[in-house]
Amino acid sequence: MITIENQTIQHIPVLHVVEADLANQKLPLVMFQHGFTSAKEHNLHIAYLLAEEGYRVLLPDAVHHGEREKDLSGQKRQHVFWEIVIQSLTELDQLRQHFVDKQLVQEDRIGMSGTSMGGILTFGALTQYPWIKTAVSLMGSPSYFKLANAQIRYLKEEGFSLPISEEEMKQQIEGLQSYDLSLQEDKLDGRPLMMWHSTVDKVVPYTLTYDFYNQIKPSYEGREQNLKFMKDETSGHKVSREAVLALVEWFKTHL
Repeated sequence: MITIENQTIQHIPVLHVVEADLANQKLPLVMFQHGFTSAKEHNLHIAYLLAEEGYRVLLPDAVHHGEREKDLSGQKRQHVFWEIVIQSLTELDQLRQHFVDKQLVQEDRIGMSGTSMGGILTFGALTQYPWIKTAVSLMGSPSYFKLANAQIRYLKEEGFSLPISEEEMKQQIEGLQSYDLSLQEDKLDGRPLMMWHSTVDKVVPYTLTYDFYNQIKPSYEGREQNLKFMKDETSGHKVSREAVLALVEWFKTHL
């Protein structure tokens, strides 16, 4: 039987999904982050499939989302998109440490995944945490710097007013470079990485992700099985069932 427990860990609401008979054992861990304007409950189907395979799965709510949404939504939330991403990156390590301290995690078997904003966060996590053994990004982007600049151009073109000055915005965007995997691919160190993206995604640009895949391919020479890019031509900004099943198989193989 798969159990779903709603927990609060250091002020972070989390769904903890695990096979009941294995709940008190040290297990491989997968952390999965939802997308922008979404919430942890929306990815329970993925957590269920992973838990069936013997993984402990954590689905956290990002700040300003789900149980933490409070009064910040809509355009105001969009203005703090990158603040949400960076805070979520910090919270990943807090969640990991909590379960490590409880001796519920096999520390050499920790994976990371997410969809959309969660996929973006997955790439950033690979720049920060060597303890991530393998990762799957679903319609995310590793190119924080380019993506942030594209978002600013879009907001200006649509006539939205920016909440801070041009100079402050420039400083914030430059600060994202330390989380930008496309600028420091050496941080991957050959770790298994799967990417899924739709060519007709109108929210997160497909091109940035595919360009990154081609950029890092040479570094996986001799270990090609550790790198996979799945292209979809119909789903748009929505994860297909094919992608979900491929994600589960990826973790079964590499975690």
